[in-house]
Formats: sequence, structure tokens, C-alpha cells
Amino acid sequence: MSVYTPEEITTLAANSGRKKAYLPLLSMLILGFFGGAFIALGYLLDIHVIGTMPKSWGSFTSFLGAAVFPIGLILVILAGGELVTGNMMTVSMAWFQKKITLSRVIRNLVIITVSNFIGAMFVAYFFGHIVGLTEGAYLSKTVSIAQAKLHDTPLQAFISAIGCNWLVCLAVWLSMGSKELSGKIIGIWFPVMTFVAIGFQHVVANMFVIPAAIFSGHLTWGDYFPNFIVVFFGNLVGGMLFVALPYFIAYNKQQSSHNNAAEAKKNSLSA
Repeated sequence: MSVYTPEEITTLAANSGRKKAYLPLLSMLILGFFGGAFIALGYLLDIHVIGTMPKSWGSFTSFLGAAVFPIGLILVILAGGELVTGNMMTVSMAWFQKKITLSRVIRNLVIITVSNFIGAMFVAYFFGHIVGLTEGAYLSKTVSIAQAKLHDTPLQAFISAIGCNWLVCLAVWLSMGSKELSGKIIGIWFPVMTFVAIGFQHVVANMFVIPAAIFSGHLTWGDYFPNFIVVFFGNLVGGMLFVALPYFIAYNKQQSSHNNAAEAKKNSLSA
């Protein structure tokens, strides 16, 4: 078959999380930079698709922007990159299965968050601000998106972030479930398109759009910091508690029973 079962994906996710947790520091920094930059490029494409569309198009504009945004996560997964929101699921799964320690989980999430931030900021400053891709005709859309993110109350942003990473981690999950390139792309595309169209908050996407508005002089870093904290932990809950933990609980017992049955069969044959 060209797909893995959910039970098999649970094992693949845990193995992937262990591998990510033991990457050398330099590899984490490079791949984390790519992860942040790729998501930012996807957001930049989104803004350029919808930035000059007439308001009369309504929600169809959001749909079109959401339809192109997934290129960011496709690049992360298929070209190679590390994204903290995806790692919130895979590295957590490795921890639940006792393949790594909690300190490894924290170390990975901190390093990848920092490197994602640098990558997203690079795109926001050099491509958005210096080259002008988030200025001019696209500035009002960039600022309106950023202001909408910051307009949410802390509770709203937290719950929005849970929904976001629930979908993002399911996109990662589905991509792991396919053995073919086309299947991986489709698996990534629709969950990511869904969270963008709804308007959920993604900590790495915000690392691009909010600083882009800051560089244009419309917001401040003080405005951004509380949002970063709340959205980060909301994304963590979405990835760890809404994807990794439920699948671990659902399939870990099955794996244990399968292993016990195999061991019993082996013992009976040897006897």
C-alpha cells in the first residue's frame, strides 16, 4: 500500500521526534532558519495574492490566500526544515514513548523557536521591508492582518492557537502517512489551507507578519511580545495535547498488546 496506518504513523512520528531531538546544534539552527523562512515566504505569497484584491470579493479573497499559503509547510517537510509547531507533536510523541528525556524536548523547542524567528525575521526585513514586498500596495493588508492578530484577547489568541496547531500537526501527520510525493503534498495542503482561511494564530507565521508591520512603523515590539507568549503555548497545547497525546494513548496499548502477543508466540515456539 502507498499509505501507512495511523498506528504506524504513531511510531513514525515518535522516531522522527527522537531524530529531531538529537540533531547537532548547527543542524538545528540551519534547518530552523529554513523552517521560519519557508513559512514566511508562504505568507508573503499569500499577501501578494490577496493584497490588491477588491473588498467586494469578501471571504473568497481569504480562500485564495489560504490556497497558496501551504507552500511554506510543503517546503519545510519536503525540501528540509525544522518547524517548532510540528516538533511540538513529533518530539512530544518521542517523549511520551520514552525515547527521549523532557530536557531534550525543551532544548529542541527552544532552539528551533529561536532559529524559526531568525528565518522569519530575515524574510520580513530583507524581502518585505528592504525589497518592499510588504510595502506600497501591500502594506495596508500586511498591517491589517498583523493588527487583527494582536486585537484578539489573550484567551481568544490561546484558543485560536490550539486550533491552528491541531490542524498543522494533522498536516504533518498526514504527510507522514503517505509514501508518495503527491500524497504528502495533498496531506499537507488541506489542513494548512483550513487554518489560514479560518484565521487561526500560528506562532511562526506571526513571526513574519507582525514584525513586517513593526518594520513599517505601525506596531511595536511591546505590542508583539504578549501575543508571542500566548500563541506559543496555545500551539504547544494543540500539538502536544490534541494530536500527540491522544494518538499515543489510542495506539500505545495496541502496540504493547501486539508486542506481548509476538513475544508469547516466540516463547511458545521456542518451547
